[in-house]
Amino acid sequence: MLLLKLFLKQLPLHKQVSFLKRKGIMLGTRFKEGRKIYIYMFRDLFAEILYKNDNPEELAESLKMVSGLDNLNDHLEQEFRTTF
Repeated sequence: MLLLKLFLKQLPLHKQVSFLKRKGIMLGTRFKEGRKIYIYMFRDLFAEILYKNDNPEELAESLKMVSGLDNLNDHLEQEFRTTF
C-alpha cells in the first residue's frame, strides 16, 4: 500500500482525486471548521478530500492520505480531540 500512496502523491491533485473517485469507495463525510470533508477508501488507503464550495462536482482543494484503518482511526480521534 505504501507504493500506491507514493505513486498517487506523484500525480497532480486532480488526478489523485479522479483515481479515488473512479476506483475507490466514498465512505462518507465529516465536518471540520464548518467545511465538509469527503472520505474515500481504496484497498487499505484512506483519503480525505476537501472540495471547493464543499461540492464533490467541483475541483478539489486538498487531499490527505493515510494508510491502514488503524491510522485512519488515530487520525480521526486526534482531529476529534482538537475540536474541544
